[in-house]
Amino acid sequence: MQKLKAKWGINSNFQLVIIFIVFAITGSSSVYVAKPFLEFINLDRTHFPENFWGSFGYYALRILLIFPFYQVLLVLIGTLFGQFKFFWNFEKKMLNRLSRGTLFGSVKK
Repeated sequence: MQKLKAKWGINSNFQLVIIFIVFAITGSSSVYVAKPFLEFINLDRTHFPENFWGSFGYYALRILLIFPFYQVLLVLIGTLFGQFKFFWNFEKKMLNRLSRGTLFGSVKK
């Protein structure tokens, strides 16, 4: 735990527990929110064929939607738990690593 705390620049075990709780809530919430959003835009499961490719298409779309929901919810829920600075820096780092400066452009630190 000490290595993780040092890597993330965290001082207390309490803050580490809060960060783990935020990650858990955000992961569950992003999966939960994706299904009603697909229904809202009229792309629920019934609009896909009942074969392999229909299932694959639906779940691929749902997974693609989970990613942006996760990014937004991570910062929002982190803010509610008083960890905005940590999660904002975490987001910037993650988007920079994903983009390598091309897809999203370089996110300023």
